[in-house]
Amino acid sequence: MTVDAPQRGLVLVVEDEPAIADLVRLYLSRDGFGVHLERDGTAGLAAARRLRPVACVLDITLPGLAGTEICRRLREAGDWTPVIFLTARDDEVDRIVGLELGADDYVTKPFSPRELVARVRAVLRRTAGAPEGVERARTVGAVTLDPARRTVTAGGAPVQLTSTEFDLLAHLMARPGRVFTREELLAGVWGYAAHAGTRTVDVHVAQVRAKLGAASVIRTHRGVGYAADG
Repeated sequence: MTVDAPQRGLVLVVEDEPAIADLVRLYLSRDGFGVHLERDGTAGLAAARRLRPVACVLDITLPGLAGTEICRRLREAGDWTPVIFLTARDDEVDRIVGLELGADDYVTKPFSPRELVARVRAVLRRTAGAPEGVERARTVGAVTLDPARRTVTAGGAPVQLTSTEFDLLAHLMARPGRVFTREELLAGVWGYAAHAGTRTVDVHVAQVRAKLGAASVIRTHRGVGYAADG
């Protein structure tokens, strides 16, 4: 089922609880998004591949394929469409697994539909990046980041990051040596208040480090936060 005439692009929502799905669709469409709704994971994966949405909102627990499996298969195919998970379980394991698969964000049920819309918009702003020529490429150590093209190389080799991972690294590299607290990173990169929880910062830092490998420039300052040091 699709809401037509999107002004902001089409969002795929895969959610098997009708009340939640209809509420999410209503608020996204009010904000100018087109919405395509699927009720099971198999149909959701097919829709993601067929429709090429600007973002996917995936329930983790779905009939057919789990939301995490949809995300995994998209990423394996080189599809880096932003993914936001919906989860009924306030469990760090679910969150960490989802983020390690390449998800950009998660929302725990029950949630405010306005907050979900705000998070979709925030992820899309990060994906859009800066206009061409506004910011020059930055180099710290063996890592070079181009904000305009949204590309990263480590030791000369390209590195594939999610939009959130890219913005986290860009935030740190914008001020090399400056130590950012987790709360500052949560506010500056995700746009959240500190009460949203800072564990997601640690998970994303770990993922960026893993992808940069030996060239990683992110340093932990114990008891304080993180910095990009050459």
